[in-house]
Amino acid sequence: MSRTLLAYSGAALAEIAGCFAFWAWLRLERSAWWIAPGMASLALFAWLLTLVESDAAGRTYAAYGGVYIVASILWLWGIEGHRPDRWDIAGGAICLAGMAVILFGPRGG
Repeated sequence: MSRTLLAYSGAALAEIAGCFAFWAWLRLERSAWWIAPGMASLALFAWLLTLVESDAAGRTYAAYGGVYIVASILWLWGIEGHRPDRWDIAGGAICLAGMAVILFGPRGG
């Protein structure tokens, strides 16, 4: 598995977990103590994105968007117990294709 894929996968898990911590606190009425690990997870997310080999931060973040969307669909299924429908899957596939074009497309020299 490439370093980019590992960084993106870890970043997606960290971002979703961090955001879910806030969701749990505010929407699921969990303890405010959920904020601390949520903040740590969001800091890990930001650091992991710096490990992606790219000459521009914006390109790294744009490409990450596709990975984030697919990871969110997997979170929906695995953590929240809602099975993705065909539209979730089709949308995720389109986003991954867009990510690949952004990140791996040939660049003029």
